[in-house]
Amino acid sequence: MNYSEQTLKERLAEKKIGSVVRYFQEIDSTNIMAYRLALEGAPEGVIVVADTQTKGRGRLSRAWYSPSGTNIYVSMILRPRIEPAMASQITLMAGVAVASLFSGYCPEGVSIKWPNDVLIRGKKACGILTEMKASAAGVDFIILGIGLNINMNREDFDLSLRDTATSLRMETGSMHDRLDVISKLFDFIDKWYKVFLRAGFVGLRDTWMSHADILGKRIKVIFKDEIQTGMVTGIDNDGTILIEGENGVIQRVIAGDVHLLGEENHAAGH
Repeated sequence: MNYSEQTLKERLAEKKIGSVVRYFQEIDSTNIMAYRLALEGAPEGVIVVADTQTKGRGRLSRAWYSPSGTNIYVSMILRPRIEPAMASQITLMAGVAVASLFSGYCPEGVSIKWPNDVLIRGKKACGILTEMKASAAGVDFIILGIGLNINMNREDFDLSLRDTATSLRMETGSMHDRLDVISKLFDFIDKWYKVFLRAGFVGLRDTWMSHADILGKRIKVIFKDEIQTGMVTGIDNDGTILIEGENGVIQRVIAGDVHLLGEENHAAGH
């Protein structure tokens, strides 16, 4: 079906988040536009959708590969009444929503990589980027951006991504209507956002853990110039990872890039 502002509005009209759609055939970044709209006073639930992005952004200022006609690039304005310290939990909430979505297409093999990626059979199929504006009074707004790889073939990916990225089409062997997928996405966003507002990450924790790919595994976490290594023992009620270091001390990991350590890497000291 035609993927346009009109068809998106028709499909998402009854959604709590997504009923107001700003659609762009091409845009620099849906997050940039959503942030601008939020500054201008746009209410919670307004979404920005693009067919392609020229400056799509991932976490830590990385580029998000955004070809046209194949994927979903969407950012939404949220105005939760929460403390700024809880804002990072919105990323984890979105991960649960996307993992729930993907599991409907791929019942086996969907996992969440803390803090902001969703994988199918170990390869990245979704990236999540949240940005916040806050003041002393609390959170003004949060922009939640989600990129979903839907109908790409392996050769459509940049050479640097072909061994680490995947799409619903590659994993299921069939094309998918983006309107159907984005409609289901907002069903799950609505469900889990309500849970988050009611109970915080605690309400999502068990579902998040059921999709986690790192529990009981050795990891290396890189954040700026700091490196932490250890065995993942769980995730705290505020969404921070708990790892047990070589000395048996439990450490809290608030942010960073997570890398699984194989036995051979551990032996080599990496």
